[in-house]
Amino acid sequence: MNTENKYQKLALSLLFDAVGYVSYVIPGLGELFDVVWAPASAYLMTKMYKGNKGKIAAAVTFIEEAMPGLDIIPTFTLMWLYTYVFSSSKKVKRTIKV
Repeated sequence: MNTENKYQKLALSLLFDAVGYVSYVIPGLGELFDVVWAPASAYLMTKMYKGNKGKIAAAVTFIEEAMPGLDIIPTFTLMWLYTYVFSSSKKVKRTIKV
């Protein structure tokens, strides 16, 4: 994966997490927004991250957005960190052992 695409995903992740925070800005209407945003965010997660990791992240994102009070968790950014920081460090360790 090229570096440009990697950082485009980071920018989108930060944007999508910010959209998820909208429910805190507009009391009352925010929870109605979450009803729409929860499935939309799950769909976006599956498009950004393919395979089983994307499906699991989509389920976590859906639950996080649907449950009141959990909107503070930046699931898109955490998934980006998992994919490009934590998982890539495991790949480097495996390469060194070989």
